[in-house]
Amino acid sequence: MNQKFLKIKERVEKELSCSAHDIGHVMRVYNLCLRLAEDEDVDLEVLQAAALLHDIARVKEDNDPSGKTDHAILSAEMAVPILKDLGFPDEKIRHIQDCIASHRYRTGDKPETKEAQILFDADKLDSLGAIGIARSFVWVGRNNAKIYTNGDIEEYIRNNLGGDINGRIQDKTKHSPQIEFETKLKFLVDSLYTEKAKETGKERAEFYKKFLDRLEREINGDP
Repeated sequence: MNQKFLKIKERVEKELSCSAHDIGHVMRVYNLCLRLAEDEDVDLEVLQAAALLHDIARVKEDNDPSGKTDHAILSAEMAVPILKDLGFPDEKIRHIQDCIASHRYRTGDKPETKEAQILFDADKLDSLGAIGIARSFVWVGRNNAKIYTNGDIEEYIRNNLGGDINGRIQDKTKHSPQIEFETKLKFLVDSLYTEKAKETGKERAEFYKKFLDRLEREINGDP
């Protein structure tokens, strides 16, 4: 990583305090982006910058009780002065902003460019597999949520997601990894764009589901 990207990383690290979306998450997404971009015709400078900046506003969203802050949109805005200070041309800045703004799953802003699609894929892969399980329980601890729930998903969507499966969680203490899997994670693989990500995502999703099945057995006292 050259000095330009190290400076971006330093700026991002100062903004992040949530351990589920900390600099570790950012760097895993960054490295996944580089791997998914192998043999692809992409602007690596755009991709690297977008990967580093994609969650810079995440803490601001998490700390907004109104639920009106969209970290993808705000991160795209916060990226501009940082990129300008580092001499990025306006055309690249706009491209980086587009990548950041469209990286979120629960949004209508779909990634159009290859760089944006790779960032989207890398971010989703970090929600699956062993690392996804670890991050989900970090989130549970931070939000005093549940390690396990067994209820009607449709009722949950009506009562805690505003009636929309892609809606924002209204009461985080009622959420759990099982609910997150049933309302979001199990659909992620079908939303991925690159073949490399689809292959990895399928394996990671299966691992996550096996863990949840085992967790349910143990919660119920089964051997």
